[in-house]
Amino acid sequence: MPSKDSPLVGLVMGSDSDLPVMREAAAALESFGVPYELTVASAHRSPALASGYARAARDRGLKVLVAGAGLAAHLAGALAAETILPVVGIPLASSPLGGLDSLLSTVMMPNGVPVATVAIGGAQNAAILAVQILALSDESLAEKLLERKVALASAVAEKAAALKTS
Repeated sequence: MPSKDSPLVGLVMGSDSDLPVMREAAAALESFGVPYELTVASAHRSPALASGYARAARDRGLKVLVAGAGLAAHLAGALAAETILPVVGIPLASSPLGGLDSLLSTVMMPNGVPVATVAIGGAQNAAILAVQILALSDESLAEKLLERKVALASAVAEKAAALKTS
């Protein structure tokens, strides 16, 4: 469920069929306490809606946009064309090509319109990248990120120790 506080991250999906993946991004943002909003806007089926969303995002207090789309996956690029906010694209595996088409559509942006792109279906990493961007000006988020890195390393060390004892 979207945050009640003023959202800092806009999670945008091209279709409501993308909701299961975008919920992973939402859960990751929630784990850091980052308020977000969630919406549907299609670069192809509702281009005016997508454009208006991107144009108004900064004025509404958003700091980062995360866009998940499959097939031609132009959503992240369409949003990036309309805002100066950082945009993180999540290519989705919703086609017979397993998301390769989405990956290429998301990552191959022209000069001047960058989109940071994560792995196919990489919603958690997209959200963490958004948190890293926000942490540049929020020390409490930076601390949470550091704690997460320590926890990840600790989990690996525990698994390595378990292998030695088995």
